[in-house]
Amino acid sequence: MADVYSKLSQILFLVTIGCLISIDAGLADLISNQQQDTELELEPGTVDSSPVLQDWLQVTPDVLDAIRNEPSFPARLQLGYALFPSSRDERGLAIGVEDVFIGDLPLTVNADYVANFDDGSRDRKSYGAHLRYYVLPLGGYVNVAPIVGYRHVEAVDYSESGPQIGFQVKVIPSRGGGADFAYTQSWVSPTDNDSVMITQLEFGYGLTEQLRLATDVEWQFAPGATDSRLGIGVEWML
Repeated sequence: MADVYSKLSQILFLVTIGCLISIDAGLADLISNQQQDTELELEPGTVDSSPVLQDWLQVTPDVLDAIRNEPSFPARLQLGYALFPSSRDERGLAIGVEDVFIGDLPLTVNADYVANFDDGSRDRKSYGAHLRYYVLPLGGYVNVAPIVGYRHVEAVDYSESGPQIGFQVKVIPSRGGGADFAYTQSWVSPTDNDSVMITQLEFGYGLTEQLRLATDVEWQFAPGATDSRLGIGVEWML
């Protein structure tokens, strides 16, 4: 009987010690958080109720590194409806992929295909692929990228294929795909007499965490001819 009482006493002692250690650890965390509230001049309990603050107090984020290396705009898949006002309001389809980064480089792959539904006398078609190299920090609100690639453009009065060079200016008022605006200026076969200049304005607005509304206006300037296109569609952020 004495052995049983001895074992029970040992168990109760160990349980009591464990409880005291747990209480002590909890009190230490509480006191530490209260001290951090005081040091940061926050309302009492702010640190306790904010997991983000607790993480930041343990490991301070490198905001400068994030601005330099984390893109403020996402890669995206595009699907849209196209209207060609200069071709008697022909209608068509636009598909594409935008800003797919190559590794950790500030270099993206972009490709698109646009065509009208009626493959007749008012045929409109444009497709190509190009690279963009962003020269400013990727996490900023403004960026500039030279463009190098290949493009084919086709309209009623002309058809041109060849190298494409140009630049894009991107403005990102809301990071992570919330909203952005882009102005693109490029030339197809720039050294030829029948080169085509392309001007494009794009605007994207986030609807959900992964879905965006996208609109764009494009003008093609060829020798003796000017064509236009309007587009509206959706983008899926990758």
